[in-house]
Amino acid sequence: MWPRAFAGIIAGFLLAAAVTGLVTWLPPGPWQRALVPSLITFIPLWMLAALWAFSFRSALRAWLVLAASAAAGFAVLGLLRLAGAVQ
Repeated sequence: MWPRAFAGIIAGFLLAAAVTGLVTWLPPGPWQRALVPSLITFIPLWMLAALWAFSFRSALRAWLVLAASAAAGFAVLGLLRLAGAVQ
């Protein structure tokens, strides 16, 4: 139980940060306009990711899926920045 909880806390935090970054950068217009609403939604996203960790059969699978999802989210953020799609 504890390894899955730590997966939800640590990897879930990174996943919520990546999703928050995507939500902030993807809408048209300046990102400053979406900053406050996205920061408000960060905590519920983190809680959902932490709960998602308990749906896996093993802690290893929870770590792998949550960490891979977070890495994919940050990769998309990096590609958007390199492509010049965001400021």
